Formats: sequence, structure tokens, C-alpha cells
Amino acid sequence: MTQDQTRRSGQALMAGAGLSVLLFLMGAAKRSYAVLAIPVFAGLIAAAGMAFWVGYTMATTNWDDPEDYGVDDDPPEA
Repeated sequence: MTQDQTRRSGQALMAGAGLSVLLFLMGAAKRSYAVLAIPVFAGLIAAAGMAFWVGYTMATTNWDDPEDYGVDDDPPEA
């Protein structure tokens, strides 16, 4: 990724963040239920997605060969 692409991506993120705050404030001014329900639902989906990802990683990681992880089963000789 070039510096110009990175800057454009950063500008797009800033514009999206500003737009989301503006839409939230407009919804709050209208006392809309959706203005609270949508962000809460998005947060729930994000948290559940991360929990599923961690669980999937823990469930599918292969720990059968300790040498792959730098673990030595033999105790050091004295």
C-alpha cells in the first residue's frame, strides 16, 4: 500500500466516522429507537464474532507435536 492510498483510506475512515456521528445525532434529536438499537446490535455482533473466532482457533489448533512450538518433553540432564 502506498502513502497516497493510506492517506485516502484514512480520510475515508474519518469521513465515515463523522457521518456516523452526524446520523446518530440526527436520530437522537428525533428520539428514534433505532439510533440506540442499531449500534447495540452491531456491538453484539462484533463481540459474538470475536468470541466465535477465539473459540474456533482454540478448538482447531493442533497441539500434537510439541516440537512445533519449541517445547522439549525431555527434562534437562543434571
